[in-house]
Amino acid sequence: MSDQSNSIVLNIDETTHVATLTLNRPEKLNSFTRTMHEELRAALDEIEGSHARALVITGSGRGFCAGQDLADLDFTPGAMTNLGALIDQYFNPLVRRLQASRLPVIAAVNGIAAGAGANLAMACDLIVAARSASFIQAFVKIGLVPDSGGTWLLPRRVGEARAMGLALTGDKLSAEQAEAWGLAWKVVDDVELQDTALTLAAHLAQQPAKAVAAIKHSIRAAATNTLDQQLDLERDVQRELGDSHDYAEGVAAFKEKRAPRFEGL
Repeated sequence: MSDQSNSIVLNIDETTHVATLTLNRPEKLNSFTRTMHEELRAALDEIEGSHARALVITGSGRGFCAGQDLADLDFTPGAMTNLGALIDQYFNPLVRRLQASRLPVIAAVNGIAAGAGANLAMACDLIVAARSASFIQAFVKIGLVPDSGGTWLLPRRVGEARAMGLALTGDKLSAEQAEAWGLAWKVVDDVELQDTALTLAAHLAQQPAKAVAAIKHSIRAAATNTLDQQLDLERDVQRELGDSHDYAEGVAAFKEKRAPRFEGL
C-alpha cells in the first residue's frame, strides 16, 4: 500500500515493528470517503496479519483529518444519504477496531482534526499533536451530534463541562489547550511531530505485548466497571500475565540489572 494514488498509505518497518498508516487525501484535508474507509479497513487487516507491534496514524499535507467528505454524500432531494447507515457501516466499526486493537495506537495529529477526524484521533490510545494542530467538534455547525464515539470519548478525555462546551459551540481547541485539558499526550513543534510519534511507537513496540494489550483493556473497562469489578479484573489479568514468558523475563532482567528482551509471549 505504498502507492501514493491510494487514499491510504501504509508502511510497516520490519526493524522497529512500527506500522505507519497515513491518510492520503491532502487536497481534501484527508476527509473520509467510502473508498478511503475500504482502503483503511484493508490496511488494518494487513497490519493485524503482520509483525507490527505499534501503530501510528497520521495525515498527509496540512491536516490530520477533516471528518466526512460531504462531497461523497448524496444531497439530492428524496435521496439523502442515510447517515445512520453510513456510521454503522464505516465509522463505528473503525472506532471499535482501534479501541480493541492489541497494538498501542498513536495519533500523530498534524493540522486540523475536525468532526469524525477529531474523534478518530481520540479513538487512538495516545495523541501526539503538532503545535499547529487543532481539534473541532464541528457537527453542530451542520445540525448534527458528535459521532464516531465523540459523545463518549470527549467527556472522558476533558470532562463533561468542557466536552459540552466544545460540542455545543463547535469552537476550535488549540493543541496547547488540548494538552492542558488532557486530550493530547504531548504537543511538539511541527517539524518534530513525525520523529516524536515514531520514537514513541518504537518504544511501545519493545514493551511486553500481552501487558500492553491488557493495560488498554483494563483502563477502558474501568469506565463502566464498579470498583469491585475492576479489582476482580486486575486480579484475573495479573494472574494470567504472571504465567507469561515476558513476566519471567522482566523479573530476570531486573534482578540481573540488564535490559529485558520481551517476546510478546
